[in-house]
Amino acid sequence: MKQAEQIPRNALVWMIAAQFTLLAPHLPRVPIWVVAVSLCAALWRIMVYRGSWSFPRWPVKLALILAGVGGILLSFRNLIGLEPMVALLLVAFALKVLEVARRKDAYVLLFLGYFVVLTEFLFSQDLLIVLLCLCNVILVTTALVALHRPGDERFSLRPLRSATAMVLQSAPLMVVLFFIFPRVGPLWTVPLKSQSAVTGMSDFMRPGDVSRLSRSGEVAFRVAFEGEIPPRSQLYWRGLVMSRLEAGTWSTLDYYDVPADQRRPPLPEVTEAPLRYSVIMAPTQQRWLYALRYARSADTGIMNAADYRLFRPVVIEDDFRYTVESWPAAELETELSPWRQRTELALPQGRNPRTLALGQELAAGSDDSQAIVDRALALFSEQSFFYTLEPPTLPAQDAVDAFLFGTRRGFCEHYASAFVVLMRAAGVPARVVAGYQGGEINPVNRTVIVHQFDAHAWAEVWMAGRGWVRVDPTSAVSPARVEFGLEQAVASEGTFLADQPLSPLRYRGIRWINQVRLRYDALTYRWQSWVVSFDGTRQMNLLQDWLGQVSPLRIAAVILGALALALLPAAVLLLWRRPLAALAPHDRLYLKFCARLARMGVVREAGEAPGSYARRAAQAVPRLAQSIESITRCYQQLAYADDPAREAAALQREMQQAVRRLN
Repeated sequence: MKQAEQIPRNALVWMIAAQFTLLAPHLPRVPIWVVAVSLCAALWRIMVYRGSWSFPRWPVKLALILAGVGGILLSFRNLIGLEPMVALLLVAFALKVLEVARRKDAYVLLFLGYFVVLTEFLFSQDLLIVLLCLCNVILVTTALVALHRPGDERFSLRPLRSATAMVLQSAPLMVVLFFIFPRVGPLWTVPLKSQSAVTGMSDFMRPGDVSRLSRSGEVAFRVAFEGEIPPRSQLYWRGLVMSRLEAGTWSTLDYYDVPADQRRPPLPEVTEAPLRYSVIMAPTQQRWLYALRYARSADTGIMNAADYRLFRPVVIEDDFRYTVESWPAAELETELSPWRQRTELALPQGRNPRTLALGQELAAGSDDSQAIVDRALALFSEQSFFYTLEPPTLPAQDAVDAFLFGTRRGFCEHYASAFVVLMRAAGVPARVVAGYQGGEINPVNRTVIVHQFDAHAWAEVWMAGRGWVRVDPTSAVSPARVEFGLEQAVASEGTFLADQPLSPLRYRGIRWINQVRLRYDALTYRWQSWVVSFDGTRQMNLLQDWLGQVSPLRIAAVILGALALALLPAAVLLLWRRPLAALAPHDRLYLKFCARLARMGVVREAGEAPGSYARRAAQAVPRLAQSIESITRCYQQLAYADDPAREAAALQREMQQAVRRLN
């Protein structure tokens, strides 16, 4: 193999280092054996470099490829989805490291590395992930720089410095393109993240679903109010409305389940000023949004369902920002249609007979819906019911009966479900609402942080003349849940984030940890607001503010002008030359001597030694042979003598006089 085709040792070290930093952000979603494959491939390639082992032959390569694909199929059951595709890409990267032998193989590997960096943004655009991906770009570029230094066999940081400088020089251009370059729709679509757990509520609810969600400390969404933040007890973030109960599971009504004449909700009368706020919601792979009761949004693509919840026609696969106006005191649907009344009173036949009897007992002798609600809430508050994150398992048959008359230990979905069944049995239209309650106020930027453990379920009952009214039966059992949050409500049993011992939320009592967490969250909110949420609509509004009228000619002019400004610093650095170091007097005299001989037709060749040049010049111009010999002798002694200082002045004068005689 030619030396020019070999991979320098320094480049190989940086390639192996980049292999593991590229794998690091994907560790939560790939099988552990992918890490083992990467370690084995790196070790094998190191042993090949040392000469202890040889490169794998094609039967071994084929076996490794088949084993990798088979492992992906066994781990994910199929190849459809982002996780299996990324895992397959990481396995391919590791196997490519194993067979890198020539420079062209290294090019393929490193260009694949840039693509692996991009795949992380399919899952997360968090600020820390962005910084890690930037480091990965620098490391891959470092390996590329080291690849073009064939004599650099020892480990060196010089390629890292060069790669960092290159990436920093490209930063102005990156910023300009971010703001100016048109947002082009994707040329292809990627499969949904079907293998990853969905963040947030699903469109059905069984006993235990919300309590499992409440064991997570992940952020569900962040909210920024324009004015004062309402009290925590009023922050009911309405997401799903569940009107159908089948086989112990509550579910929402599909679009076509609602009669055509009732798919648009009647607009309530609003007199008070609305609450205005913006929400940045984490990806959920669902279509519904979260907002306070009664909400409207002027953003494009956000609609109101028949039960006054907000939704989008497309699923939310990235951080999504929207603005909302809410009127919490608005009266919703003061007139109930016969279809809606039948729907909100329906109960499965032959299920939960004791609960049905109790509901009829609560309604006996009273037509006042409020009185029936008060009696049911008194039942929860006066009898021995307990609020817990670890409720006992309920039977599939007659689960509400088992809860109300047996275990009496449950989470919010247990109480909301049992309360709605009681109301329907008493003849009061009711439904379950799922969403989030409360949130943590960040004092750094005055945003409300709503975590997954704030997930909550409550009830809505319909009352004549008042419409749908929120009733939270959990507050009758555990008022601390509504007033202070889940952490205070379950403090005695120690189940708050028990599955996440390293979560910073568990150490909010330590002041400096909490300060770091809140400041980072404020920084994350700015990142999401200014960068992640900068879509085509916001870009067009920005261009209209800058240009007045947006036209192709003006956009092209702005792009070219901005690119010129962004590239100007790099151009100055590339074109700028440091002044040459001051020449020694004898060097200046010798260059003057060479220039005068060149005018006589005797040009010194590049790299020609002074002695050789002198002999050639003396033959070409015999009449000046003595001066040429004298100048060359003086110069050689001044330039190459071990200790020229002793006779420097005399030699300098002699050389200067000889150069003058050439005229």
